[in-house]
Amino acid sequence: MAGIYLHIPFCKQACHYCDFHFSTSLKLKNDFLKALVQEAQMQKEYLGGVTVETIYLGGGTPSLLSKDELLIIFEALDQHFSIASTAEITLEANPDDLTQEKIKSLAQTPINRLSIGVQSFFDDDLTFMNRAHNAQEAQTSIEMAQAAGFYNLNIDLIYGLPKTDVSHWEANIQRFIDLNIPHLSAYCLTVEPNTALSHFIQSGKISALDDEQAAKQFEILIKSLERHGYIQYEISNFSLINCESKHNSSYWQGKNYLGLGPSAHSFNGESRQWNVANNAHYIRGIEDKHIPAEKEILSIKQKYNEYVMTSLRTVWGCDLKKIVKEFGQRFESFFLLNTSKYEEKKWLYQEGNIWRLTTEGKFFADAIASDFFMTDE
Repeated sequence: MAGIYLHIPFCKQACHYCDFHFSTSLKLKNDFLKALVQEAQMQKEYLGGVTVETIYLGGGTPSLLSKDELLIIFEALDQHFSIASTAEITLEANPDDLTQEKIKSLAQTPINRLSIGVQSFFDDDLTFMNRAHNAQEAQTSIEMAQAAGFYNLNIDLIYGLPKTDVSHWEANIQRFIDLNIPHLSAYCLTVEPNTALSHFIQSGKISALDDEQAAKQFEILIKSLERHGYIQYEISNFSLINCESKHNSSYWQGKNYLGLGPSAHSFNGESRQWNVANNAHYIRGIEDKHIPAEKEILSIKQKYNEYVMTSLRTVWGCDLKKIVKEFGQRFESFFLLNTSKYEEKKWLYQEGNIWRLTTEGKFFADAIASDFFMTDE
């Protein structure tokens, strides 16, 4: 199995918390689309002819593209890659883009899954985040998508906002449940460098984020969704049975993927590469028949560390047999050195060859995983 990610680097406006690569100017959109199609041709051998089972259009805001522009992209992918007839094909969309006419046009493309950037069902939250949509548009877009046959849906919600209290967050969760959506990606608001949010906190315009409040909301999220039959199959991702994101799951399971577009990352099991995060430089490089990317050959320690980091975030856990098979006995021995202290804290538990985080351990996932990293030379 392999996947393709396409980064569409355009947005209507900048969200205060976002540090992804994007531009609010559309003047290079046509040149970008030409370059993206050309890059697909240039990268056609990257996946070694393996069947592509997932395609994900992220960004940025891919829902800014028209049906005809999307069809141009899919035609290029069909021409250069072997795409499975059952491939999961996801488009990230903003609620304000999803008019009835837009949804109807999307249904006429190969897209079969929508990931809608709701973030909150409350206008005050959306204003704080500088989102382009309002609360009514958030709900209406979901209902219209479902009515048009897009049942394979995800929405994003953000918790840990300074003014979002427990009851506010519980209402967001309940709205998600009431709308009968099979998948949720829930992210804690974080302060990234060089964002408007970072500037507002540094200048005192808003208060610093409350980690204790965010942890409480995360706990409420886990318990609420568990009661309604959702599985937390990854720290930030919840789904009904058999409704997991196949594309994102492939990242966490270490499968190969190709990234197309500025700032997109690719991974083939042995190396990782990433395109330049600049639209003009990306376009110029492709026009010059050169993919403007940096590349890193992964050492066995890096591969092991990445496996530990990603596997411990998931319901599938960290498999000792896989560690021995792919990295060697010494890596298994190293991993086991650190398990007892987290078992004693009830943050980690073992089932056969698999080690998983407990519910409490999920609150400390990054710190726990880093403790298992092999860094000595």
